[in-house]
Amino acid sequence: MKLINIVGARPNFMKIAPLMAEYRKQDWIEPLLVHTGQHYDEKMSALFFRELGIPKPDINLGVGSGTHAAQTADIMKAFEPVCLEHKPDAVLVVGDVNSTIACGLVAAKLGIRLIHVEAGLRSFDRTMPEEINRRLTDALSDLLFCTEQAGVDNLLREGVPQEKIFLVGHVMIDTLLAHVQQARQSTLLDDLQKQGCLNGDGFAVVTLHRPSNVDDPAVFSRILDALEVIQKDLSILFPVHPRTRKTLSLSPLDKRVKALSNLHLMEPIGYLDFLQLTCHAKLVLTDSGGIQEETTALQVPCLTLRENTERPVTVQIGSNQLVGTDTARILAAYTKVIQGTLRKPQIPPLWDGKASGRIVNILLETWKPPTR
Repeated sequence: MKLINIVGARPNFMKIAPLMAEYRKQDWIEPLLVHTGQHYDEKMSALFFRELGIPKPDINLGVGSGTHAAQTADIMKAFEPVCLEHKPDAVLVVGDVNSTIACGLVAAKLGIRLIHVEAGLRSFDRTMPEEINRRLTDALSDLLFCTEQAGVDNLLREGVPQEKIFLVGHVMIDTLLAHVQQARQSTLLDDLQKQGCLNGDGFAVVTLHRPSNVDDPAVFSRILDALEVIQKDLSILFPVHPRTRKTLSLSPLDKRVKALSNLHLMEPIGYLDFLQLTCHAKLVLTDSGGIQEETTALQVPCLTLRENTERPVTVQIGSNQLVGTDTARILAAYTKVIQGTLRKPQIPPLWDGKASGRIVNILLETWKPPTR
């Protein structure tokens, strides 16, 4: 079975790594790895490949950045000739970035079977580009692999036949569990201690990248109001996404951020370093979907700076609280964390490090050609 696997942006890398490792155990899958180049710099791409042991891509489309429309179109134009040349039996896409929908559309239009890993997630907020990508990719897919029961329920409500849907757990958690001990050996915390970035009783980690949070000065200012209070108690480590860095550089808020003595701006960091920070943090504040899941798996308190989440299990049984961007709500949730009044979180079903094996077994049962 010739199987083209798509990666494009940083969240994809953690999801594709355990699948590529699982393919190596098989003799009936011929995997081809295609990197669209949606994320292309050292910290956002190459470093992750090395740390996660992902083989060098067989093909790099090198599309780079652009508007949603331009980037999606560029990926489609570059990926179609790959499919025509290699004639795969199936294309596998992960997550919800522009590379996911672009390559999914190409596969569907060429009559190639499409597999979506991390299917069925819904925020029900169509102002989020990822929500559009998720819904369209699911509608095109022949096999849909879900991380949590909510994904299965969403797909069934949308009329997807049950025989296409499989609850398998989360490949990203496979990666986390496989690397958590290695991450604990990172020297990053020691380095930050020497630099004077860790003061007081523990630290918090912040990540922000969504346009709705970082492009609107009023919203960003409310978040900063909360961080200004928190940094009086805890050091705050803030690896700054390139988009957020650019926005800050053009905003009067940049001076305000730099004036907070216990808020430490950092360059983007690799997977292992960030995992070490998450493991040791008292709490994480984020607008990232994947980090909501990683903190749930690690049982680290997470405050999600959004009004909704496509990953409801992280709130229902995990360590995640939806707090939006209102200063008072953020600080009320922070107080609960510090006072230890939250219920003990649980690990979602099947988040056990074996999701990639389940996926490959289902592919084997479904599509493996008969022995001659």
